[in-house]
Amino acid sequence: MPNQFINFRVLLFFFIKLQLLDLSLSLRYNWLMPSFEVKLCFILQNYDKKIVSTIFTKIVNGQIPCYKIVEDKHFMAFLDVRPLAAGHTLVIPKKELDYIMDLDDELYTGLFLFAKRVAKAIDRSILCQRVGMAVIGLEVPHAHIHLVPLNTLSDITFTNPRLSFTKDEFENIASRIADVLNAGEEDFF
Repeated sequence: MPNQFINFRVLLFFFIKLQLLDLSLSLRYNWLMPSFEVKLCFILQNYDKKIVSTIFTKIVNGQIPCYKIVEDKHFMAFLDVRPLAAGHTLVIPKKELDYIMDLDDELYTGLFLFAKRVAKAIDRSILCQRVGMAVIGLEVPHAHIHLVPLNTLSDITFTNPRLSFTKDEFENIASRIADVLNAGEEDFF
């Protein structure tokens, strides 16, 4: 019963949103809007689609702060605020897509090349044997790669207790990794 109530609320939200859009467009452009039946069909076809942005999109848009390491036109890397290890970094495409396998080939390869650069910087700035990579995608519906500094195989076990750091510690870790990236590609690779 609660799910039906939630679905009804979503439908009502879409209907009110469409009515307000109708009113604003008809007042502004004197357009004749589609009938109630057309609007209702649209609502029923689209009600289960995502209404709100993911937390990662809100980070990209600057609505939520993060401990940013680096970004370019298409990708961003920032520290995980619930890390498995110091330097645990999330690498995301700025384009919001839920499943990493749904990225087009160019975005997919670009994401992994971007993650490789970040992983090498983590490796040079955080004491670890190597940097592990994981793609899980169940916690946040936005494609992302986890880069985790490793000293043992169990360091990348996601059921491990998460570490906590102060704001200053997070900022220090992020700036150490960013400093390696900003050192210049001729020194970096």
